[in-house]
Amino acid sequence: MDRKQLIVKAATKSFSLFGYKATTMDQVAKIANVGKGTIYTFFKNKEELFDEIISSLIKEMKSEAEQAIDSERSFQENLHRALYRILEYRMEHQLTIKLFQEEREMGTPAVLEVMARLEKEIIQYIAGKVQTLGIDKGEIKQCDPQLTAFIMLKLYISLIFDWEKEHPPLEKQEIAELLEQYVFKGLSI
Repeated sequence: MDRKQLIVKAATKSFSLFGYKATTMDQVAKIANVGKGTIYTFFKNKEELFDEIISSLIKEMKSEAEQAIDSERSFQENLHRALYRILEYRMEHQLTIKLFQEEREMGTPAVLEVMARLEKEIIQYIAGKVQTLGIDKGEIKQCDPQLTAFIMLKLYISLIFDWEKEHPPLEKQEIAELLEQYVFKGLSI
């Protein structure tokens, strides 16, 4: 592993354990077992290092979603599978868990910005799939892909995270059926 990757891996570990606000370049250097100056040969500051990690995280999330898509399945099935996988990934990935926690508890400006970027990227990705897998293939009627993606993401987040605050968690199939009932039937041609 080259030094830059070693630093990124160490920083990811530090951000995952301590959050953005509590992570220092000294900690990253210690975890990577490099001098602090070595970090600065690759990254100007903590913000640039964090941005590199978040960019990789976004690529990984999109890759996970792409793997969930099957050309033999309908638009509805594919969108459900992709959205569910993105949210599963966010729940499983230690860094996103820590960032959600820091966003909620501390409201760290850099974390708020990153979480907004993450949501924007997910919406852009979903909007692209609404267009190419749904509208272009004639599986759903013409709609605003961006708005549709926003509504779908927010509905998924509500069904997965918010619902279970006071109710038993919904199964993946139940979420698919609710989406079918409340969203897709309204989009059908």
